[in-house]
Amino acid sequence: MPDVLACTLPEDFVVSECTRIAHKPNNVGLERYHFFLSLFFGPMTASESKPSPKDSTGTDSPESAQPDLTADTPNGEAAEGSKARQLLGMKGASSGETNIWKIRLQLMKPITWVPLIWGVLCGAASSGHFDWTLENVLKSALCMLMSGPLLTGYTQTINDYYDREIDAINEPYRPIPSGAISIPQVVTQILVLAGAGIGISYFLDIWAGHEFPTMLVLTLFGIFMAYIYSAPPLKLKKNGWLGNYALGASYIALPWWAGQALFGTLTPTIMVVTLIYSLAGLGIAVVNDFKSVEGDRELGLQSLPVMFGVTTAAWISAVSIDVFQLGIAGYLVSIHEQLYGSILVLLVIPQIVFQDMYFLRNPVENDVKYQASAQPLLVIGMLVAGLAMGHAVV
Repeated sequence: MPDVLACTLPEDFVVSECTRIAHKPNNVGLERYHFFLSLFFGPMTASESKPSPKDSTGTDSPESAQPDLTADTPNGEAAEGSKARQLLGMKGASSGETNIWKIRLQLMKPITWVPLIWGVLCGAASSGHFDWTLENVLKSALCMLMSGPLLTGYTQTINDYYDREIDAINEPYRPIPSGAISIPQVVTQILVLAGAGIGISYFLDIWAGHEFPTMLVLTLFGIFMAYIYSAPPLKLKKNGWLGNYALGASYIALPWWAGQALFGTLTPTIMVVTLIYSLAGLGIAVVNDFKSVEGDRELGLQSLPVMFGVTTAAWISAVSIDVFQLGIAGYLVSIHEQLYGSILVLLVIPQIVFQDMYFLRNPVENDVKYQASAQPLLVIGMLVAGLAMGHAVV
């Protein structure tokens, strides 16, 4: 399991990150994806967070995509790190990969798979019927394969397909703008990943003995949501409310539903509870919008800091994060899971403290400190809630 308890930042990283946020990234969708990953892996390293050089027009120059070879890092080690970032689909990667399978893997951004796998784990816990048998472990592993590599890979590939023009400016090393893979090959990958996800979901329905194909329906809904998030004319990520909530629900509710349906019954109560939890996800998605206010404004992206201003948006974010987690804690108490509800409240309290210490005072400069300090507590709280609902079923 990823180290979700890493809550400290080295000084050089903080300095570097505070410098980076003065610059304006233009790909809000990709920024939001990378933000959610920080919940599980912690913030980016110092070398990944240095500001991008600008050309004469103020746009990120192609040189910004090259690996950061710092003075105190051996060139070989830096090159290896750049290759690893390339394979994982992270920023700061190098171009020049020729192996088509590595290129396809880079399009799928493996580093984004883990949150969905965690969501399946929370859903399995909340079902109350997961036992550590070989069959259940294999079921959960197949569901995680479907949710992570296949469907998240589909989502990332289709996002890169529709963002290929802006990636040519911001991240020219990405497979599509760099010419490492052709458009027909990308379209084929999108169809194969979606088709494989659909096939596995139907197989899981049969394996679980479902009379109604719940897993298949969830998969088709997730594929549709990924499409309208990235593709015109809807392109939900252009709107701060819709884009952030769609992202929060995709990372919290959908994989949770899959784990729940596989081992138990996906009830309206579970769906409502996890959708409410996703409103906390909306709040944490907003945190990542502050560093790109100017870029969002120029591109016409209606992020909440653009629509309401930095101060008001920070309060909207903080209130959303706290209120909906506390609401979940109240629900746990209402189903007689007072211990779990109390634990969740104890996990929310330090988040409020970190909001006051860092986020609300200066959300632009302190967003990374806040992410590193508070967000792992929210992630742990998700599993606490899942365990509580599973215990209530038993």
